[in-house]
Amino acid sequence: MDTFLIESIYRDTIMVAIIQASPLEKWSQEPLPTGDSCVLIIFGASGDLTKRKLMPGLYNLACEGCMNPRFEVLGIGRTPMNSEEFRKKIGEAAAKSKDTRDFSASGWTDFETRLNYMVGDINNPTFYSRLRNQLEEMEKNGSSPNHLFYVSTPASVAGPIIEGLGAAGLNRRDHGWTRIVLEKPFGRDLESAQTLNDVVHGVFDEKTVYRIDHYLGKETVQNILVFRFGNSLFEPVWNRNYIDYVEITAAETVGVENRAAFYEETGALRDMVANHLLQLLALTAMEPPVAFDADSVREQKVQVFRSIRPMSVEDVARFTARGQYGPGAIDGKRVPGYRQEPGVNPSSMTETYAAVKFHIDNWRWAGVPFYIRTGKRLARNLTEIRVHLKPTPQALFAGISSVIAPNVITISIQPDEGISIAFDAKRPGTQMRTVTVQANFSYQGSFRTKGPVAYETLLLDSMRGDATLFTRRDEVEAEWRIITPIEDAWANLPAPAFPNYAAGSEGPASWNELHEIRGSNAEHMISHRD
Repeated sequence: MDTFLIESIYRDTIMVAIIQASPLEKWSQEPLPTGDSCVLIIFGASGDLTKRKLMPGLYNLACEGCMNPRFEVLGIGRTPMNSEEFRKKIGEAAAKSKDTRDFSASGWTDFETRLNYMVGDINNPTFYSRLRNQLEEMEKNGSSPNHLFYVSTPASVAGPIIEGLGAAGLNRRDHGWTRIVLEKPFGRDLESAQTLNDVVHGVFDEKTVYRIDHYLGKETVQNILVFRFGNSLFEPVWNRNYIDYVEITAAETVGVENRAAFYEETGALRDMVANHLLQLLALTAMEPPVAFDADSVREQKVQVFRSIRPMSVEDVARFTARGQYGPGAIDGKRVPGYRQEPGVNPSSMTETYAAVKFHIDNWRWAGVPFYIRTGKRLARNLTEIRVHLKPTPQALFAGISSVIAPNVITISIQPDEGISIAFDAKRPGTQMRTVTVQANFSYQGSFRTKGPVAYETLLLDSMRGDATLFTRRDEVEAEWRIITPIEDAWANLPAPAFPNYAAGSEGPASWNELHEIRGSNAEHMISHRD
């Protein structure tokens, strides 16, 4: 029988009960799938993403026994170095990465023999003939005939790479398979996304294209479907009859760090809402798919995007908020404002905060607002989905001194993955007084591990040919049909007086005007009872 640890914490007459189930088996004790044999060709191999995410993920997979013996990496970059120098550089970065589990010198020595490097200018059409010759030579020496191309470059460079691969005949194989993985952003608006997709489809079949959104690889994000559709306690109430409103938040304490050039062209809406947060919205709101496979899941997500009410310029003025952080304090340390960050235009009008109130016009969600927001240099790091249920009739408790608060289901995606449910209970004593308590499920506490990081899951799926957690062409374009009118309206509406929130705060005051406070017990999106 499970044992429970119940801890009562009093704060402003509110009691929180933390209920933790006993630990279960570690995920790594399950039978693990193995990827197909392949050569993974990484464009942008000397870049930050490869060092921080891709290589730690690949190393973890190798240590877990998920790697085929005939798996190899061919890194492509403009930085002059040989394979030995590449291995050393990547190994030093992997050892420091927070995504690397159980790094050891001996483990890396075994893994790095799979890594090779090739210097090349991806904008030079003759490079792709050299790449084809290199892959053919590797195959003669025993390498796999399967090729997985990973475009870890800005979207503006992706088109020429795809065209170069097609011109060199690297998009198809007479024996073995060819797939391509594309990193976000998939364009910067609807028109550019359609253009990029046309380029992709001129060279690759859609079934071989894997558009990666690393949020979809997170354990708790995948658990949304299990939580919703696998539990009879929650499935019947997941609709407009019982749910009042939904909040989806991605708050960060960090600034733009070393991404100023990218961020100046992108902003918070394109960087986070156009992909990550719309994906979370879709998983929260979608209808049950007929099966857990790529086309079934993605079709239901597309239907959600098609149901989101289009916004006019007047709607954008009413239902969105934007901000830019100024100087402030994070963890007691002074930090500069966005305009003082290295590489940022001193008069920049790029938003570092974006909030949108979406309406989903379908049978399940009619009348239920979805509040989406994201921002940098906010009070804390937090990514979560909060589902606020409607209050019960209060006639039975009208005479008691305390107030019955509505139930809230919180799906925490980071930093602590898990699910909590807030409900009301009678406070011990002779009087009928109520308090709010929380039942918490923690991945770390229940499984004694955080499980695979997002890139591990997605890299392995791309090697296995499972596209369920990747986005489809019509899905990407449906997202941009929602976002592009907001960007266009912002370009024409009077600009806010940036900066309009201090670093370390909860964002601009315009959020309070956008967000409808529902009852005296409603909380701010990132105000939590610890």
